[in-house]
Amino acid sequence: VQTSTCPTGWIMPGVSCYYFSNEAGSWDEGRRDCIRRGADLLVMNNAEEKTFLAALIKQEAWIGLNDKETEGSWKWVDGTSPEFKNWLGSQPDNGGTSGRWGEEDCVCVNKDGKASWNDFSCDAAKHWICEKVLKLAV
Repeated sequence: VQTSTCPTGWIMPGVSCYYFSNEAGSWDEGRRDCIRRGADLLVMNNAEEKTFLAALIKQEAWIGLNDKETEGSWKWVDGTSPEFKNWLGSQPDNGGTSGRWGEEDCVCVNKDGKASWNDFSCDAAKHWICEKVLKLAV
């Protein structure tokens, strides 16, 4: 979703605007909220974006990465596969061996100061980060 300016309350470091939700909900609820705001869940493209966001993340938050369609085949909400990856430790683990967590098909960022990724059940209640890509004047 492209625009030339950021709405009030959004953060703009460069070519994107970011919105950190105050409420929590499922991955799908977060995505619907972002779309209502003319954006989508965050697509983290590179280490610079990760470093910028890591300093701002105060709680676990959904980002736009999932493997809902095919287990183990991670896709961003824009349909691309991640070239830059920032998985936490042994993640993604799809809930590990215990089965206690169920299928973990959606990704959140941790508040570890590194914006590390962890796969979780898409129904877990988390905050979310929306991203609106700016349309730059030529």
